[in-house]
Amino acid sequence: MGARLGQHFLFDPSILRRIAAAAVSGPGDTVLEIGPGKGTLTRALAAVAGRVTAIEADRALAAALAEEIGDPRVTVVAGDALEVPWPRATVVCGNIPYQITSPLIERALTPPRPDRIVFLVQAEVAARLAAAPGSKAYGALTAGVRLVATVERLFSVPAGAFRPPPRVDSALVRLVPRAAPLVAGAAEERRVRSLIQALFQRRRQQLGRSVREAFGLERADAEATLAEVSVAAATRVETLAPEQFVALARALAPHLAS
Repeated sequence: MGARLGQHFLFDPSILRRIAAAAVSGPGDTVLEIGPGKGTLTRALAAVAGRVTAIEADRALAAALAEEIGDPRVTVVAGDALEVPWPRATVVCGNIPYQITSPLIERALTPPRPDRIVFLVQAEVAARLAAAPGSKAYGALTAGVRLVATVERLFSVPAGAFRPPPRVDSALVRLVPRAAPLVAGAAEERRVRSLIQALFQRRRQQLGRSVREAFGLERADAEATLAEVSVAAATRVETLAPEQFVALARALAPHLAS
């Protein structure tokens, strides 16, 4: 059942405890767990948190876990985590299916945001999330997440720790929403993300050309806009910090859809 939905169940007790410790600060925390599967992480989280709500897409697994868990502080919800309502929680956590990592991160970072998000993801995705500007792994996902959160790559988890083992290794990441996001509200976040996507689609180009093509500007106007935010026209997009994307989006505001 789990493999059909892209789930690989983690059974190593020491790793499960490390994940719970990274996610939960104490019994005052309420946890929303995505994809509990057979409940191994659910139990580790419940041992240190005040309450856990677990959303499981496989209805048979959800029914079995609800029957077996035996803890009144744990609620199991059967449904697609991208579709069902999420209860308020201080922590969002999970060993999440690789194929829906990006939309789950996006939903977890949609206001009202939790205090922290701790996801076990494909090692390559973890590297991208934690990448620094100018590095090969730095991309649209990195910059978009950093608009509203900081990212830590905590530790690796080998494929052999799962049943069935996936074809790749995994890593645990912790996202902490910023008290003061770099963007001023949801509308500006959409505009900046649109800019990030447009420029990273032209990653091999210099920014002067990318801005001209993406927003229909003349060369002089594109270069003047970049100069306004102290970015040279020959700069490559992967060298821009998230703050620079925000500044550029504000300079390009008349050309960006809300």
